[in-house]
Amino acid sequence: MDLMDSLKSAIGGGNKQNDLMSIIMSLIGGQGGINNLISQFAAKGLGDVINSWIGTGKNLPISGDQLQSVFGKDKISQLAGKVGMDNNAFTSQLSNLLPQVIDKLTPGGKVPEGDIMSKGMDLLGGLLGNK
Repeated sequence: MDLMDSLKSAIGGGNKQNDLMSIIMSLIGGQGGINNLISQFAAKGLGDVINSWIGTGKNLPISGDQLQSVFGKDKISQLAGKVGMDNNAFTSQLSNLLPQVIDKLTPGGKVPEGDIMSKGMDLLGGLLGNK
């Protein structure tokens, strides 16, 4: 199953799908981009996990609790509220999707330079029916 199929089956169609993708891209494309995300994960002892998503090997799993550790309970609650999910459902979806998105945005195991948001939205445009 590819990334688009995973997203569609995980969250269904419509606005919730678009909202969750927007949140994932904001987490990745925020200040400092993927490099900032790498630092956040490393600070919580999860550098090996995110590096596995970037690398060309197998992606290591991440739990909802680990994601909450990285982003903080308040941030998770805020983001979950935006998509109309409880924290557990949201972190469950995020733990499935974030590794796949990071993996797709880092072809060949390299963090892209430049505007990650544009690259990410181009890559994931098919999700929104913009192929």
